[in-house]
Amino acid sequence: MLKQFKNRNLYLVLTTDVLIFTASLTLAYLLRFDFSPDPHYWNLFWISLLILVPCKIFFFSLSGLYRGMWRYTDIRDSWRLFRSVVLAEVLAIALLSWYARFSGYPRSVFIIDAVLTFLLAGGVRVAIRSYFLTHGKFQISSLLAPALYRTRRKDLKRILIVGAGNVGERILREIIESPQLNFEVAGFLDDDPDKQKRTLHGIRILGTITDLETVVLKHDVEEILVAMPSATGEELRRVVELCEKIQIPHKTLPAMGALMDGQVSVNHFREVSYEDLLGRPSVHLENAAISSLITGKTVMVTGGGGSIGSELVRQIVRFEPKCLIILERSECHLYAIQMELHHTLKFRHYVPILGRVQDRKLLGRVMEIYSPQVIFHAAAYKHVPMVECNPWEGVFNNVWASQVLMDVAAEYGVEQFVLISTDKAVRPTNVMGTTKRIVELTLQSQPQSTTRFMAVRFGNVIGSSGSVIPLFKEQIRNGGPVTVTHPEMTRYFMTIPEACQLILQAGTMGTGGEIFILKMGTPVKIAEMAKDLIRLSGKEPDKDIRIEYSGVRPGEKLYEELITHGEGVVSTTHDSIMVLRPESEAAGVLSPGFREQLEMQLARLVEIAKDYDVKKIKTLLHEIVPEYDVRDCDCVLEREKGWETGESEKR
Repeated sequence: MLKQFKNRNLYLVLTTDVLIFTASLTLAYLLRFDFSPDPHYWNLFWISLLILVPCKIFFFSLSGLYRGMWRYTDIRDSWRLFRSVVLAEVLAIALLSWYARFSGYPRSVFIIDAVLTFLLAGGVRVAIRSYFLTHGKFQISSLLAPALYRTRRKDLKRILIVGAGNVGERILREIIESPQLNFEVAGFLDDDPDKQKRTLHGIRILGTITDLETVVLKHDVEEILVAMPSATGEELRRVVELCEKIQIPHKTLPAMGALMDGQVSVNHFREVSYEDLLGRPSVHLENAAISSLITGKTVMVTGGGGSIGSELVRQIVRFEPKCLIILERSECHLYAIQMELHHTLKFRHYVPILGRVQDRKLLGRVMEIYSPQVIFHAAAYKHVPMVECNPWEGVFNNVWASQVLMDVAAEYGVEQFVLISTDKAVRPTNVMGTTKRIVELTLQSQPQSTTRFMAVRFGNVIGSSGSVIPLFKEQIRNGGPVTVTHPEMTRYFMTIPEACQLILQAGTMGTGGEIFILKMGTPVKIAEMAKDLIRLSGKEPDKDIRIEYSGVRPGEKLYEELITHGEGVVSTTHDSIMVLRPESEAAGVLSPGFREQLEMQLARLVEIAKDYDVKKIKTLLHEIVPEYDVRDCDCVLEREKGWETGESEKR
C-alpha cells in the first residue's frame, strides 16, 4: 500500500479525477438552473462539493480504479466506475440528510452529477486507452473505424478470418491492439445466418464459408486464418479443400482440448495437420475425478519415455502428483523426458529410473522406497512387423514383464493399475496383438487383492513411434512415392494427447478387472490418409506424388476391431469410454483352474522364448489364445537359406 503512494502517476490520476468531479457537479447545477442559479444554491454547491469529492475518491479507491492502468481500461472497469459513482451519490445524500435533513438541496442535481461523472471519468479513461492503442498517434478517425487504430503500413498482409465467434473476436482484437502484427483483417466468414452482414469491431462478416473463393478474389485476401478450434474434422476438411482449390495459404488453431487454459492468440495459429481432419470433437475431461486419482499421490509410469508414456507424464504433471516415477529402458528417451520435466514443465518431484520392467528385484526396490499408489503400464513393444520377426522379445517385454509388474503391484498394495492395451489384441493375426491379449487375460484373472487392475484398449495413435504418418511425411518430403500396403486397409486413429487424456479418465472409473474401450470414431482408409497428407503438403496425389501399393505386411489385417466375437460393450458415465460387458469379460477367464493353467502356459512360453524357437512360440501363443491366426513369416534368426544369394532381400 505504501508503495502505491510513492507512485507519482497516482497523484496525477487523483488530480484529474478531482477536476472531473468538480466540473461535473458545477455543470449539474448550471444545467438544473438554466445556467443562472441563485446565490443561495451556490452555497449549497460548495457544501455538496466538499462531501461528494471525498465520497467519490473513497469508492473509486475501494473498487480498485486507482490500482489499474488507464491504458488497459476495459468493460469491467466501466462497471466498477458505474458502481462507484452510484454508491458515492447515495452516501453523499445520506450525509447531507444527516447534516441538514437534505433541506433545500435540488434532488435532480445529484442524478445529473452521477451521469456526468460517469461520462467524463469514463471518457478520459477511454481516450487514454485509445491514445496508447495508436502509440501516440491518436486520430478522430480511430473512433469511427477500429481498423484504423493501427498504424497503416505497406507490408500489412490482408487476411480473412473464418469463424466470427468468440475466438474470432479475440483474434481480431489482438490484431487491432498489436501493431507489431503485420495483419489487416479484410473480413469474416461464418455460416451462422444471424451473423450475416453484421460487424465485429467495425469489420464486416462478408458471407458464409461457401463464399470463400469469391470473397478472397474480391478483397485481395493473402491468407486464411481458421478460428474454429471446436470444428469437426469434416467442417475443417471443407475449408481446407476450398483453400487448396484457389491455392491460398491457410492456418488453423489447435483443438480446444490442446489449449489447456482456453486462451487463444495469433501465435497459436499453425499449418493444418492431418490430426485436424480426424473428425472427432474435443475430449471432455472430468478433472475432479482425475485429480482424486493423481493429486498428492505417488504415480509410476512404465515406458515413460515413449510416445504414449511421455505424453502420459505431461498430462499427469498437470494434476500435481506428490511424486512421479518414470521407468524407462532407453537412456535417450529417459533423458529427454527428464529434461522436459525439469526445464519446460518446471516439475521437480520426479524419479527417473533406467531399467527393464522384467527386473523383479528392481521393481521391489522401487516399491519399498517410493510406494507408488497408481501405476500406468505403457511399456511394450508395439511395432507389428518388428515383433513378428522377433517374437521372443514380444514374450519377454509384453507378456513376462507385465506379469512381473502386476504381481509386484499386488504384493505391495498398489491402489490402481492401468494397462495400456491395443485393438490388435482382438482376434489377433500377429504376435504383438496376441501378446497383448495374453496380458489382458492375465490382468482379468489376477487373484483378489487390494489393487484394482484394469486395461484400456484403443487403436492407432497418430504421431507415436512406428506410426505411419511420420513415414508418409518423410516420403512426401523426398518427392515420393508414398507406400501404402493395400488400397482397402483401414485403421482407427486417435491423437496422442486424446489417447492419454482418456487413459487418465478411464483410470478413475475402474473397480477391478475391466477392459475399457475408447470410442475411436470411424475407421480411416490408409490410402485416403496418404492422399490427404499429400494435399496438405500442397501437392496432388498420383500427379505430383505417386502412391504405390506394397502388399500387406506379415501379421497385418486389412481392418482392426475393438471388440471380438462374444464380447459386448456397455456405456459408462463418460461419453467417449465404453467397457466390456461384465459377463462377457468374465466368461472363461474366472472359471475354476483358468489362472493355474495360464500361469503354467506362461512359464512354458518364457522358457521357449529363451531358446528363440519361433514355431514353438507361435504354437503356444495359439494354444493360449485360440483365436490367434498363426501365419508363416520370416524371422531374423531363420534366414540362413538363401541369405547369401539375396533371396531374403526379395522376400
